[in-house]
Amino acid sequence: MAETLPHLLALQAVERPHRVAIRHKQLGLWQQASWLAVKEDVTRTAHYLQQHGFRQGDTLFLLSEPRPEALLLSLAAHWLGGVAAPLDPAFAQPQLLDLLHTLRPQFVFAEAQAQVDQVLAAKPDSALVIYADARGLAGYQHPALVAYAQIVATPETQNISPVAETAEIAFRFYRLSDAYALEYSELSHAELLRNGRQLISQEVLTAHEEALAARAFAASGHAKYLLSPWLLAGFTLNFPENLATRDTDRRELGPTLVAGTATTYQRLYALTQSRWPLPGSWQHRLVGWALLAARNRLPLVATLARWLVILPLQDVLGLRRTRVPLLVGEPLSPEATQFFSDIGIDVRAWPEASAWQTSQLQVIPHQSNDLHSYLGLATWKAAI
Repeated sequence: MAETLPHLLALQAVERPHRVAIRHKQLGLWQQASWLAVKEDVTRTAHYLQQHGFRQGDTLFLLSEPRPEALLLSLAAHWLGGVAAPLDPAFAQPQLLDLLHTLRPQFVFAEAQAQVDQVLAAKPDSALVIYADARGLAGYQHPALVAYAQIVATPETQNISPVAETAEIAFRFYRLSDAYALEYSELSHAELLRNGRQLISQEVLTAHEEALAARAFAASGHAKYLLSPWLLAGFTLNFPENLATRDTDRRELGPTLVAGTATTYQRLYALTQSRWPLPGSWQHRLVGWALLAARNRLPLVATLARWLVILPLQDVLGLRRTRVPLLVGEPLSPEATQFFSDIGIDVRAWPEASAWQTSQLQVIPHQSNDLHSYLGLATWKAAI
């Protein structure tokens, strides 16, 4: 049997069918799904994709912030021997529209109304556009649109075995170079599993981890060091309700594994600095004393500092239970590195080295500045 991401999902569904695989906050409440339920949703989605023309080697593009639907749709594409291509939601809209207009995606997951509008503006004749958040889409009549909830609610009529091969490409990432050329980077199932096993071995990850997926899998590092270890070790992957609630959700959850970029940790560092006591106040002197005591590791003094300041700081950041804080990609600033070290968060850097190649496709700029007027989109929205 080939060793791929979907094969590992099928294995986890057999070995720990009722253990929690995914937890996602929705409308303020944490919802959870077992490994068996996740596998069933993936196979239902794979069957739906297959019925709508998705074949081995095809690409499913994803335009979404971190949410379970994007992950499960990626695995459904892999199940059929296809490629998942997450587009970074941080792209500026003109760049994103140019990317979509150039790539001409046939199969797309567009998270919500804003992403659906972007896809239809750039590629109005896409074969299938799946969305997760239906708000604002009630009046849309485009024949390619379908709700993810509708897909997974469909009874499974046949058993589909995964056809992906170990050496095949699982993820493809796109970007525009400084010269505005289209570049891409690829990750095979084999490379993902190799990196995942390396992380599990070095960080001693187990099935009892609680990992937080607060960023989209639009960077290779998060596929290598979060998605792959999740399928290999069988721990729980947690998704915040949205980016605005991620800090609150992290505090509620208390993850043991966090995979963040320099931007992630710098933002948390800036958050603490913005709440720092006023210079000259006794609280400011107390915090400074505690950080110095922790840095010098004086036994009794450091213990007192830990209880008075360090643990409350960890609680504010939602990192009190975090034993594996990973930094993927660019390094942190020296000030942020020192701060996290002082409060007992040993951020470990893992490389995100990717071999970017220049595509033969020429970037085709998207001409329309009006999303609602491009090839009849206004007509489809008229009923809203």
